Amino acid sequence: MLSTALYVTLALVVMALLMNLYRLTIGPSLPDRVLALDTMYVNSIALIVLLGLWLNSKTYFESALLIAMLGFISTVAVCKYILRGDIIE
Repeated sequence: MLSTALYVTLALVVMALLMNLYRLTIGPSLPDRVLALDTMYVNSIALIVLLGLWLNSKTYFESALLIAMLGFISTVAVCKYILRGDIIE
C-alpha cells in the first residue's frame, strides 16, 4: 500500500514541477517567476523526501533540509533585489 501511495505522490509532485516550470518560463511578470521558482524549491524538497522514504535513507532528509534553507535565503535575496535594486546595502 505504501509503495502505491509513493508512486501516486511521485507522479503528482512531478506534474506540479512541470506546471511550475511552465509558469517560470511563460510567467507574465517577474514576481510570478519568483513565486514559481520558490514553489519549485518546495516541490523539489517534497521529491527528495519521497525518494528518502522510497530508499529508506536518512541522508535524503538532510539534503532536503539544506535545500529548504538555501531556497529561503535565495528567495529573500531575489525579492530584495527586485524591490531595491541591490542585495547588500
